[in-house]
Amino acid sequence: MNAAAAPAVKRKRGWLPRSMASRLYLILFAGLALAHTLSFGLLFYERYVTATSMMLGNLELDARTAVAVIDRLPADERAQWLPQFKRRTYHYILGPGEPGTPQLSERAQDISRLIGGVLGSRYPIRTETVEQRPERFQVHLTLSDGRPLTIEVMPSTMPIAQWLPYVLAAQLALLVLCAWLAVRLATRPLEQLAQAAQSLSPGGAGQRLGETGPTEVAQAASAFNAMQDRIAAYLRERLQILASISHDLQTPITRMRLRTEAMDESPERARLLDDLAQIQHLVREGVDYARSAHSSAEAAIRLDLDAFLDSVVCDYQDTGKAVTLSGRAGAPLVARAHALRRVATNLIDNAVKYAGAAEVEVTPDRGGFRIDVLDRGPGIPAEELDAVMQPFYRLESSRNRDTGGTGLGLAIAQQLALSLGGRLSLSAREGGGLRASLWLPAQGRE
Repeated sequence: MNAAAAPAVKRKRGWLPRSMASRLYLILFAGLALAHTLSFGLLFYERYVTATSMMLGNLELDARTAVAVIDRLPADERAQWLPQFKRRTYHYILGPGEPGTPQLSERAQDISRLIGGVLGSRYPIRTETVEQRPERFQVHLTLSDGRPLTIEVMPSTMPIAQWLPYVLAAQLALLVLCAWLAVRLATRPLEQLAQAAQSLSPGGAGQRLGETGPTEVAQAASAFNAMQDRIAAYLRERLQILASISHDLQTPITRMRLRTEAMDESPERARLLDDLAQIQHLVREGVDYARSAHSSAEAAIRLDLDAFLDSVVCDYQDTGKAVTLSGRAGAPLVARAHALRRVATNLIDNAVKYAGAAEVEVTPDRGGFRIDVLDRGPGIPAEELDAVMQPFYRLESSRNRDTGGTGLGLAIAQQLALSLGGRLSLSAREGGGLRASLWLPAQGRE
């Protein structure tokens, strides 16, 4: 199965984060924090209403009692009793108090009416605002002996306990922990599914998912495992069909070749032999392509990549091919040797075939290695760089094996690169020619 490069999906940018985990974090934490904020808001409002109601109730009782007691005490004893009537939100002052303005808030008006109703017509009152922030106002009245008395009111709610901010911080931390746990439980199966899909092997040797957890997750894992088994079965069936076709074709091809060779020398005999060689080569390449999807049957070993590539290049140089090697990997590679050799030879053969020479470069790259095969041939048009990876695709319509080929060399290399856990890409070389880049992870697929 040839994995063609999928076109990049354009994502619309919005205000939401791109990953599902980040979105769930945002939604869960924002929702819980908003609910928590509303809860605290209602709590503080209820606290404000309750405190105001308690203050008014206490003031109603205290004002009547305190004014009556102070009015009946001798003038020189009144100051000693004032601390007895002092409260957090109001206290009594012997004297005219501070000058203020008659503009009162709605709350000050309610409290003033309450005090006036409690004291009655015996003690006429006058209320003035002294400060607005924080609110402070004074109620002025005159005692029976003509001396002034001032009730200073500072309405406020009960102060917040010192431990309350710590409780709030602990609750927010608990919200974050719960949101993280919920998101982790929700997205972890998706991460495992994505990793299993990326490691999906045409030979059926990919990662299998555990069919445990919630019902939906278990069903998705079971469906994925079944899909992987079906893909492997289809590919094995394809390989068996191609192998059978190859086996059945080999016998008549061999008979035809023997009969042709027994013919007298003639131009028709040479053309027939050439056609039979092309047919035999095409059958062999088709079977090789099918088998490339099942190259995982080979065990991965630890390779000295520099020595490995040097031996491949030396084999070409021994036959008089202009193939050179430059660069150093400088580290070992874990990979399947025969599959890697087939990829390298396919790329080098392609370069030698169309350019007469090949340059092999190896460099460490992003936790792995990059092997570049460069040539100065005619190159490939940019719009066909992906298409040439498809099986039986050829840039020219000629069926001559020396020019057009079978169209399977790059497809086999691409298939094997995927089975090794790597990537094969083609690009135009600066100055003319083609660059075939093979990236391999340092730890290949076992």
